[in-house]
Amino acid sequence: MADSPEPSPAPRLASGGMRAVIETSAAAATRGDPATLAVVLETEGSTYVRPGALALFGAREGQIGWLSGGCIEPDIELRATEAAQSQGIEWMDIDTRSDEDLFAGSAVGCRGRLRLALLPLAALRGWPALIDEWQRGRGDLRLDIRGSGAVSAAVGEERLRWTLPVNTPPWPADAPGEWKLEVAAPPSVVVFGGGPETPTLLPLLRTLGWMTTLVERRPRWSGLGALADHALTRSPAQALATARAHEAALVMHHHFELDREALEHLAETGGGQGIGFVGLLGPTRRREDLFRVLPATARDSLLPRLHSPIGLPLGGDGPEAIALSIASQLQQHLHGGH
Repeated sequence: MADSPEPSPAPRLASGGMRAVIETSAAAATRGDPATLAVVLETEGSTYVRPGALALFGAREGQIGWLSGGCIEPDIELRATEAAQSQGIEWMDIDTRSDEDLFAGSAVGCRGRLRLALLPLAALRGWPALIDEWQRGRGDLRLDIRGSGAVSAAVGEERLRWTLPVNTPPWPADAPGEWKLEVAAPPSVVVFGGGPETPTLLPLLRTLGWMTTLVERRPRWSGLGALADHALTRSPAQALATARAHEAALVMHHHFELDREALEHLAETGGGQGIGFVGLLGPTRRREDLFRVLPATARDSLLPRLHSPIGLPLGGDGPEAIALSIASQLQQHLHGGH
């Protein structure tokens, strides 16, 4: 039987989640957009987000990120414009805990409170370079914001400090005057092998905020690397030696020998800072066949972190359903599920 036609790569989608907010903030700062970063300092009661959540206003791309179901964003945008114009910090205290707020037509629909700092990006010199470190996985983004107008941001050993004009915050004087917040570095997944699932899987993972690397040497599938953040036409050993650290690896060549090669080298990445999630595409019988030809040391290393068959049992048929099941299991693993 002749090979089926190679699928045409879909256009690469923009990243999503917190990653989209932070990456777009760096691009906006580089361009000189009158953009403002809204940072959630504190929450109380029922809210859409937690402290450390971010949203971007005033960038060329429009609003990026959400702090509610869409009800409070117009008010935040107005104050964000003021922050961009004044080049100082604006504070917001949004309280929807009263009955009036609950039943108002523009209310959030939750009984909660958000305290925000609005930071004009033009005043944060060096921000894009710091975000480049964050994208590379060099560490979490750590923010220190003070009521005095002192702001610092750090990734790994890199640290920047600024002092911005500031007004008195609209909350009691005895409220906290310093907030230390963290935004985790984007999770990274390395995918060994392209296939029918790849055109759905890679863009989906990017919209969920994952950094993606496709390792594929076969000409038929290597073009799908355009859908990933990074594409490597190298062997698994070379890819694992040169690439950034990854939280997860997926083995899905639809080719027995190539899967065996990838698994053997992934077996060497166990332990402390290694890849803690290894997913293998294919039925249980195929996994058993692969394990028969792997060294015993490789099997022992892989078993505690191997997910095979990869994917949650969501139902459905075809490569799109498989891609959704894989992305769902990765999200479950990332956020502490089983």
